[in-house]
Amino acid sequence: MIRFENVTKRLGRKIILNDVSFEINAGETFVIVGSSGAGKSVSLRHMVRLLTPDRGKVYVGEDVVSHAYGKDLERIRSRFGVLFQSAALLQWLSVGDNVGLPLREHTAMGDEEIDKLVIEKLELLGLEDAFEKHPADLSGGMQKRVGLARAIIMNPEIILYDEPTSGLDPVTSRTIDRLIDDLRKELGVTSVVVTHDLHSALAIGTRIGMIHAGKMVEIAEPEDFIKSDNEVVRGFLEAQYITKEGTWEKEGES
Repeated sequence: MIRFENVTKRLGRKIILNDVSFEINAGETFVIVGSSGAGKSVSLRHMVRLLTPDRGKVYVGEDVVSHAYGKDLERIRSRFGVLFQSAALLQWLSVGDNVGLPLREHTAMGDEEIDKLVIEKLELLGLEDAFEKHPADLSGGMQKRVGLARAIIMNPEIILYDEPTSGLDPVTSRTIDRLIDDLRKELGVTSVVVTHDLHSALAIGTRIGMIHAGKMVEIAEPEDFIKSDNEVVRGFLEAQYITKEGTWEKEGES
């Protein structure tokens, strides 16, 4: 579905990604973790060509998105929905208008049809009473859910999440985790999540990849990730109080 092939990227004098290769499978939730500045969000931006590699290629299916321009790039980007770290809502628009904005910009649908689809997405995310409200009237968690409703309004194949639980309390963070997992199961989307929250990564990820010093140092399923012998991974786990013996348990398991 998404493939990085020997991708290198410098920002200024710093090498952010150094000959990075990995593949994300259709229908999975691939979580990219790492410390601040490790290259997590830089990797995400390459997938929709907000950044272009200095060397290497990024594929979306059979398309080389890293070399795409014009209508080809628009077509590839139309396969994605994106939930930004800040939710990126327009404060002067209502929730309904925020969610419906992509439909107004990219389709010929009328207001009635757009409103119907917006209400469907809001109901899916438990926001059926928020249609007429404005972002300032909502909590941080609700704003993230509105941003997620907008991300899925065009029925994308792939959803990118940039620090979806950043700035949220633990209870709200776990609510967002459940929504991400539910959308993968209900809509069959491929999800790519960038986060520093390892508890979130373990809860929602089908696989977890860790970036450190410009390299992808580990890719594993959650149960194997917490048992890694890689010293960098071990330090990252222990900093969040997750032990190799497995004190973490996936939600719903006893």
